[in-house]
Amino acid sequence: MTQEYNLALHQSHSFITLNYMGLTVYPLLLIRFWYLEAPKNLFRFFMQLNWYVMNMFSIPLFVRTFFKPAKLEYRKGLIVFSILVGMFVKLILISIFMTFVVALLLIEIVFFVFFLAYPLLPFYIFLR
Repeated sequence: MTQEYNLALHQSHSFITLNYMGLTVYPLLLIRFWYLEAPKNLFRFFMQLNWYVMNMFSIPLFVRTFFKPAKLEYRKGLIVFSILVGMFVKLILISIFMTFVVALLLIEIVFFVFFLAYPLLPFYIFLR
């Protein structure tokens, strides 16, 4: 009976020691996560999101085929006209899509700054 009691006492003592150790290390782990690991992963996510949106709107394809005729029309009298129409349509589409991409970038920047400042918000409210 005493051996079981000593084992239980030893386990509870180590639990208490680990619990206090966790209380001292937890803020450092939280700061490391919030300001080192999370921003890196958030930046990686935003880069993948931007790549997806750019490819969803086919912006790289429009840029590569900017000087090609619309509908690949190569008849003798229509080549210059088809190239100009294709350039005009692609320019309008690229402009519209890039406004969405720039708006997305602005939203991402605001979110990133808010994400970094969020843990400090209670201190700002309390000290105000």
